[in-house]
Amino acid sequence: MSEPGSQNQPDEALMDLLIKQATEGLSPAEQRALDVLDGAVASAHLRDFERAAAAIALAGSANAQPLPAALAQSVARRAEEYFAAHAAAGAAEKVVDLTAVRSAAATRTPPAAAASETPRAASKSAAYGWLAAAACLVLAVLAWNHAPPPAAPVAVVVPPAPVIPPPKPAAPPSAAEERAAMLAKSDSLKVTVGATKDPAAAGVSGDVVWDPATQRGFLHLVGLAPNDPALRQYQLWIFDGGRDKRYPVDGGVFDVPANATEVVVPIRAALGVQKPAAFAVTVEKPGGVVVSGREHVVVLGAAG
Repeated sequence: MSEPGSQNQPDEALMDLLIKQATEGLSPAEQRALDVLDGAVASAHLRDFERAAAAIALAGSANAQPLPAALAQSVARRAEEYFAAHAAAGAAEKVVDLTAVRSAAATRTPPAAAASETPRAASKSAAYGWLAAAACLVLAVLAWNHAPPPAAPVAVVVPPAPVIPPPKPAAPPSAAEERAAMLAKSDSLKVTVGATKDPAAAGVSGDVVWDPATQRGFLHLVGLAPNDPALRQYQLWIFDGGRDKRYPVDGGVFDVPANATEVVVPIRAALGVQKPAAFAVTVEKPGGVVVSGREHVVVLGAAG
């Protein structure tokens, strides 16, 4: 039977049936009794009882994870607010019930009977409140245990910068390559040279290429006999048309390695050459001489 002022709350009989339905099920007779009671109130509160039953079943689950401290405090705070509100509502209902009992004693249950029912109704109301709070706690636990784990931080792997070796310096061109490049220039001077009557010059041939702009040139010889640098060296001479013929310009000393049949020798003029007229190669002592006696001229060639 519902108490005055609480038409939306289930009465004692309805509450008993709802609790039994949520926990152990109803017999056919009990189900028929529940059907004839207030169906709107029953349907409104049945879900809370079912959740409360689930809370009791889950309370002992070994797989349940403890709530975080912040979430547990939030649930406790909401429970306190819930019971504080229901305590205030219960006090107000008691005042209403007391007034109603005094004013309508003849038409309602005697005050003694109402007073005897109040503790039981209060305990039912408290039980209902605890069940609702348990349902809220179950929802919080389920939400916590079934929430997806926080995504692991993604490590950003920065690949190391590729190690690019420094470019290898280009090898300097060989004397033969420089000679070929100089021969390709239109303003270069080319002079053919050959062997003299000196016995050491037998079978020698070659040429000279000279660049007047850079004062550089190359002597190319084939068939010149190898020399021992400790005993003797070959020395190149440049006869300049603007100088005394007795003092040709020193073009440097060089050697012919053993087993070499062909050599390309860079010409390093000690003085500037204005009008190259002829080129000669002599055999001198190691290191060369300042003025050659020309006793052993093995190569000779005139320009023009």
